Amino acid sequence: MTHPLRLPDFRLLFLGRTISTLGDAIVPAALAIAITRATGSSGALALVLGCAMVPRLLLLPLGGVVGDRFNPRAVALTTDLVRAAAQLFVGLELIGGEPGLAHIAVAEAVGGIASAFALPTASPLVAGTVEGALRMRANALLASVSNVARLGGPALAGVLVYSVGAGWAFVLNGASFVVSAALLTGVTVRHTPAERRPLFAELAEGWGELRSRSWYWSSLIAHGTWNGAAAVLLTLGPLIATRDLGGDAVWIAMTQAGAIGLLAGSLLAGKVRPARPVLLANLGLALYALPLAALAVAAPAPVTVTAYALAMAGLGFLNPVWQTVVQQEFPAHVLARVTSYDWLLSLAAAPLGYTLAPLAADAWGSGIPLLVAAALVALACAGTAAVPGVRRIGRSTAKATTGAPSAVPTPTGGAGRDRESEWAARPGE
Repeated sequence: MTHPLRLPDFRLLFLGRTISTLGDAIVPAALAIAITRATGSSGALALVLGCAMVPRLLLLPLGGVVGDRFNPRAVALTTDLVRAAAQLFVGLELIGGEPGLAHIAVAEAVGGIASAFALPTASPLVAGTVEGALRMRANALLASVSNVARLGGPALAGVLVYSVGAGWAFVLNGASFVVSAALLTGVTVRHTPAERRPLFAELAEGWGELRSRSWYWSSLIAHGTWNGAAAVLLTLGPLIATRDLGGDAVWIAMTQAGAIGLLAGSLLAGKVRPARPVLLANLGLALYALPLAALAVAAPAPVTVTAYALAMAGLGFLNPVWQTVVQQEFPAHVLARVTSYDWLLSLAAAPLGYTLAPLAADAWGSGIPLLVAAALVALACAGTAAVPGVRRIGRSTAKATTGAPSAVPTPTGGAGRDRESEWAARPGE
């Protein structure tokens, strides 16, 4: 078995995604510092973040339709250039010394619109450049890069902000998108375009593909629950860590341990081939109940930090495994649409957690919402084991090769090719 980086198209894609991911990782911290310095208001930061989030949520389904209609390379290249322009504009505003809040908010909204069209192309880009058993390694490589960026991004942002200024962090991010777009020009992506029909008919087709697979929609409910629970932890966790567990250093240790766990999980995903990949990944995601419960009862700091590292390792394992299964099981011509629904549910669940967590904490104390979130995430993620499709994914081709009928129909468009080699390959092959 060859390595995905030996494939010229994936190698260019990987380099481009690596550079843009590293550039993107420095923006959240730099944006928070820049807006807070310029306005002295947390409300202003919330406004800017909302301007990026709302159009992204509203336009994600449309982004899925566009990603299936057109070659994902063209869509990704265009959105890279739009996001480059938006980030460079914000950088120049900040470097100029008198940044306008309205200007930055509009630029972030433009970036949010572009990301609504960019996110659904991620899976089709991999599926269109890598085939069969190599997809797992390809997805694990991309996930590992993303996790390394999460680990080092805030530190790099701090270096830039306190050395040359926050504006240069955005200039660097804009430049990274330009480089990514340039590399994409050399990538050839296999694409099966969706049949052109009215917009709502195409949206309904994607929704029908989602709804017809119990393993997919039941897992999406679990993943959405996880995102809502994560928002509860991120809202209430810092105060508990500071107040009850030993100070700010405990929260910093938790975030660093989580980033290390995330990376470890994605690396593990590139090595193992479980017989029931979706089931195992969802059970790993249920580990997020551990840090929620630990914070709820103010468990000792080492216990809480370890629990968070384990929980994030579960997330790191799930991401590449999930992407690979989705790429294998869905027809190529609907892949962007079903991916957009996945992103929509995941992104929409987080604001719900951010909103409800402080209200519940004010009414009943922090322990109650944390314990409720722990129970919900454990029930939703582990509960997918009761769904036959979740237990069956990864084993259907093995049955087919012994003469038994496949439990899951093989989709058209080549997306279901070589599932057995995908999950039966031994580590290190």
